Amino acid sequence: MGHIESGLRSFDRTMPEEINRVVSDHLSSFCFAPTQIAVDNLKKEGVENGVYLIGDVMYDAALKGIEIAKAKSQILSRLGIEEKGYLLVTIHRAGNTDISNNLYSIVDALINLNELVVFPVHPRTKKALADYGLLDKLEGNPHLKMTTPVGYFDFLLLEYYAKKILTDSGGVQKEAYFFKVPCITLRENTEWVETVEDGWNVLVGVNKELIVQMVREFNPHKPQRDVFGDGKASEKIVEILNTNKDVNCPV
Repeated sequence: MGHIESGLRSFDRTMPEEINRVVSDHLSSFCFAPTQIAVDNLKKEGVENGVYLIGDVMYDAALKGIEIAKAKSQILSRLGIEEKGYLLVTIHRAGNTDISNNLYSIVDALINLNELVVFPVHPRTKKALADYGLLDKLEGNPHLKMTTPVGYFDFLLLEYYAKKILTDSGGVQKEAYFFKVPCITLRENTEWVETVEDGWNVLVGVNKELIVQMVREFNPHKPQRDVFGDGKASEKIVEILNTNKDVNCPV
C-alpha cells in the first residue's frame, strides 16, 4: 500500500483525518511525503523505510488546473464579482459545524466584515446553519453571496482571484499558498505548518474579533519557499512504483 500525503500531522487526535493518517502511514510500504516536515514527523514515529520526499500532488494538480480554469471557467461573471474584489469562505469541519457556539462566532464575524463574501456552502454546513437558525441571517445579508458547492475548476478560479480566503480546509490552505492568496484559517492547528511559517497563513480559530481583525490587517508579503516541490510529484510516484514492483505490501 502507498500513502500519498504521508507524514502530515496536526497533532489533534480528535480529528478523524489525523487518526486515518497515522494508521495509513504505519501500514504502508510506500510513504510519499509532500514536505520535509512530513518526513521528519514520520521519523519521529519510527517510520523510515519506504519514505520518499516527492513534493505535493495537489501542487501538480493546481498548476495544471488553474490554466484550464482561466480558459474555461465563467464563475466570476456568473456570480457578478470582480478579480480581487471579494473574500472566499469555506466551512465544513465537524469542529466548526457541529458545535453551535463555534458556528455562531464564525457567522457573526462574516456578518461584521462589511466586505463582499463568496460562500459556497457545504451540505453539512447548510444543515447546521439551518438547525441553528443561522441560514436566514446569512441569506439576508447584502454582503454575502451564498452558493451551492461549485466544481473543481470554478473553485480554483475563485481561490486564485480572491482578495483573501477564510477556511477550515487543509487543501484550501495549500491552494491559497500556491496562488499567493492570504489565508485565514478557522482552526487552532494545521497540517500545513509551512504555510504559517512562511507568513501566508494565520490561525484564528473561531475568535470573532480575531477573524475580523485578520481580514482587515493580514497582508503577507514575505517570499515563499519551494516547500511543496516542483510540480512533478505525480511523475516521481510513478517512477518509484515502477522501480519497486516487487515490494511486498502488508495490506
